[in-house]
Amino acid sequence: MNPAERGSAPAEFVLTAVVLLVLVLGVLQVGAVLLVRNTALDAVAEGARWSAVVGNTDADGVARARRVLSDSLGPAYATAVTATRTRWHQQAATEVRARIPLPVIGLFGPPAGIEVAGHAAVEPEP
Repeated sequence: MNPAERGSAPAEFVLTAVVLLVLVLGVLQVGAVLLVRNTALDAVAEGARWSAVVGNTDADGVARARRVLSDSLGPAYATAVTATRTRWHQQAATEVRARIPLPVIGLFGPPAGIEVAGHAAVEPEP
């Protein structure tokens, strides 16, 4: 071994380990963002389907979406949920929207970073 290279292995290990750790944590964080987004999409779709049932109102859909968001992600994710009656693809529909925090570090991040919407066709009155 060349005497000028003595002690370089630990330094190379530390530099390589730091880069690898940052890469692994970045991939995990992207996975967390996708998990939160997909869970929120499922919650608003469930809320839209719930409010589209005969006899239910938009408030019922909002309550359902908030319950699903609170149970799966936590109460901080269920604060900004709205529902409206609209037309979607030329059919009477209900739309439930939620603005949720964007998880930047773990599940913590700026509020209202992601907006998701779910639609459902309104059941006709019998």
